Amino acid sequence: MTSLVIAEHDNASIKPATLNTVTAAAAMGADVHVLVAGHNAGAAAAAAAQIAGVSKVIHADGATLEAGLAENVAAQVLALISNSASNYTHIMFPATANGKNVAPRVAAKLDVGQISDITKVDSPDTFERPIYAGNAIATVQSSDAFKVITVRTTGFDAASAAGGSAAVERVAAATDSGKSSFVGREVTKNDRPELTAAKIIVSGGRALGSSEKFDEVMIPLADKLGAAIGASRAAVDAGYAANDLQVGQTGKIVAPQLYVACGISGAIQHLAGMKDSKVIVAINKDPEAPIFSVADFGLEADLFVAVPELVAAL
Repeated sequence: MTSLVIAEHDNASIKPATLNTVTAAAAMGADVHVLVAGHNAGAAAAAAAQIAGVSKVIHADGATLEAGLAENVAAQVLALISNSASNYTHIMFPATANGKNVAPRVAAKLDVGQISDITKVDSPDTFERPIYAGNAIATVQSSDAFKVITVRTTGFDAASAAGGSAAVERVAAATDSGKSSFVGREVTKNDRPELTAAKIIVSGGRALGSSEKFDEVMIPLADKLGAAIGASRAAVDAGYAANDLQVGQTGKIVAPQLYVACGISGAIQHLAGMKDSKVIVAINKDPEAPIFSVADFGLEADLFVAVPELVAAL
């Protein structure tokens, strides 16, 4: 029994979500192999070999894999599984945009059910995953020969990025599927930490009232704390913040060391995305706001007064 983790990388380094997925794979009690599929991705493969708990890195390198197109990456995974020498029983992806794009294609081709967003491994065939926006936990058991799994990274600690000494095996890149082509990519440049990997996040809600006030209040606090900036869906829908800042069930799932919620009421959809944070601080003038039910520290105050005072005190 061997678990195959599909690494997320930028052809030069391994992204943090891969480390959490390796921890989940190791919980199966089997060998952990990591697939690095890319182009000129030798540095990423070498970094994967250093991850603690990984016994082998499979490096597929070819121009067809450079952009990480889901169809081509899925074909690469299927080519590995079909190899008569492979004994992969668990194919595991981070539950990120990329992972959620590739995993269903692999599951469909293998004619098995996908097990999504697991937060705990009970046994090699039994897993726990949140349902109803995180208000209940379902225990799922699968008898499929292949378990295609996406891992909610906030449910598992990150494996150490150093200390491993896995062998790196080169394999031929899968041929182009011909079903899609890479046209271009517009990357948002941000000096702040990536939202899903940040240790500190400050989030603003609809109570901020405008995009100007959002920036005026949230940016100084984030600068003082060295934090990433998030937002509730209400703030995003109102145009106060960009879509990629949304935290919640339909946004990004985060679990930082510190989460500061400013003017966020705490709708169930938002709580589903941040309630696993280690320490939650809520600032809201409504004493009945649901956010206080999950907050470790709550301040009933006007955020337009409290946040500037906090910034001045830091």
